[in-house]
Amino acid sequence: MAFPFFLLLLVFFFPFSESKLALDYYKKSCPDFEKIVRETVTTKQMSNPTTAAAALRLFFHDCMVEGCDASILVASNAFNKAERDADINLSLAGDAFDVIVRAKTALELSCPGIVSCSDILALATRDLVTMVGGPFYPVRLGRKDSLVSQVSRVQGNLPTTNMTVDVMIGFFASKSFTVQEMVALMGAHTIGFSHCSDFADRLYSYSKTSPTDPAFHPKYAEALKKLCGNYTKNPSLSAFNDAMTPAKFDNMHYLNLQRGMGLLTSDGVLFNDPRTKSFVQLYAKNQIAFFNDFAHAMEKLSVYGIKTGNKGEVRHRCDAFNSIQT
Repeated sequence: MAFPFFLLLLVFFFPFSESKLALDYYKKSCPDFEKIVRETVTTKQMSNPTTAAAALRLFFHDCMVEGCDASILVASNAFNKAERDADINLSLAGDAFDVIVRAKTALELSCPGIVSCSDILALATRDLVTMVGGPFYPVRLGRKDSLVSQVSRVQGNLPTTNMTVDVMIGFFASKSFTVQEMVALMGAHTIGFSHCSDFADRLYSYSKTSPTDPAFHPKYAEALKKLCGNYTKNPSLSAFNDAMTPAKFDNMHYLNLQRGMGLLTSDGVLFNDPRTKSFVQLYAKNQIAFFNDFAHAMEKLSVYGIKTGNKGEVRHRCDAFNSIQT
């Protein structure tokens, strides 16, 4: 019997691992899954308003390093130095790890051994984004948790704050994201904060002729200098990524870029390059367009490099493999 043509097309367009995912994956095995995650993140966000931005960054850092598999959650032990201990991950906020642990604990009491940490992280991130005003997007479920988490795998798999547009475009292209998807994902900087050390070079040592990056709005630069003046002695000093509406997920980030108020080098350059400028302008004037594109990019990100079947496991604890890795 001939293989039906339409089934052949489905196999061609959808990787087999992604085809195992489903919106209602836990409908029978853990029917309260979404309710438990939603209640957990709501409680956490209300008590710690920076949780949404922290979780969004944690999710991005997890997915970019060999897929959305909760490898970022694994703690190092005597036998293995895990991803979360890479230098670039040391600034990931504890609130993000905490909300996932809380959700996992509640789910283990309700349906033990069923829900993966990677699915919890994916859904919690979506729920937190919508809680602070961002767009809703569907999250397909059924990921398995990684069997590996090694600090050596992080280098080169995460973007840095001082990347040029050329390097950023190449980086995202290597992960199969278009330029427009890259610019949309960068809109995540509409919430959260960055440590002064991440942009101090733009304030104090930009070049031999200009210590301050001339792309900064002068008054914005002066305010940042006052805020970060003691950053070498106090490394916790930080600034909101979006100085105008820091707790609201909106399109203000792109408006700020046009005003010379892009905090990080990787933000500011988006308005100066013709390959990215048109998308910045579009999202600055049209929040609906930004929300639609961000939602689509996040949905695409959420299935990047996922593990299913025997390529992963459902961890009992999110910070440890089910068996010790030696």
